[in-house]
Amino acid sequence: MLELLPTLAASELDLWSLVAKAHWVVKAVMILLVMMSIFSWYIIGYKYFIIRRATREGSLFLDSFWRSRDIEQIYKHAKALRRSPISSVFLAGYTELARLTSDVRPDRDREADLENVQRALHRAQTTETTKLESMVPFLATTGSAAPFIGLFGTVWGIMNSFSSMASSSPTIQTVAPGIAEALFATAIGLIAAIPAVMAYNYFQRRIRVQVSHMDTFEKDYLNIIRRHFLS
Repeated sequence: MLELLPTLAASELDLWSLVAKAHWVVKAVMILLVMMSIFSWYIIGYKYFIIRRATREGSLFLDSFWRSRDIEQIYKHAKALRRSPISSVFLAGYTELARLTSDVRPDRDREADLENVQRALHRAQTTETTKLESMVPFLATTGSAAPFIGLFGTVWGIMNSFSSMASSSPTIQTVAPGIAEALFATAIGLIAAIPAVMAYNYFQRRIRVQVSHMDTFEKDYLNIIRRHFLS
């Protein structure tokens, strides 16, 4: 076991020496890919926490909404669960409904009032969907662009290696480092792209579920308002 330590240390030293001796264009490609990967992992952690919390609080709110008969009590629960998109949609509709029901004119147009509430719900849903989707497109950009950026670094590194071969007799010792550093750029591109693509697909599915729940809630809420408040 102790005999393997010098070999492992030497391999790590060779890897870092390859990066250190790489052409500045290849270095710039590697730095860009590393930055994209770091930011992608930040987005993955942040959005996972946000969507998980939105799902949990949404379930709590829906349970409260369908169990309670008191809209004021539902309103209090919704205020306490503001991180749920469904709660925010409810609060937008509740605010608009409260404004309309305060108007005691006998000639009020009930259908126009219902359309106002529907617009308020739809605006809130659009806002919440935008929040859920924020930063997620960067994962798609990383997943699609990172392999090509890495490939660009690889092509540049190979071109640089072939250019250096023209001024001296090529041997495996002189060619191998340039090829290795070039291929390392492609490897970093794949390392950045694969988690980003997987996370993007995962978040897109979770967001579609949240949007579907908001759509269903909006329709149910409008039916309740139509029957009990604007009839």
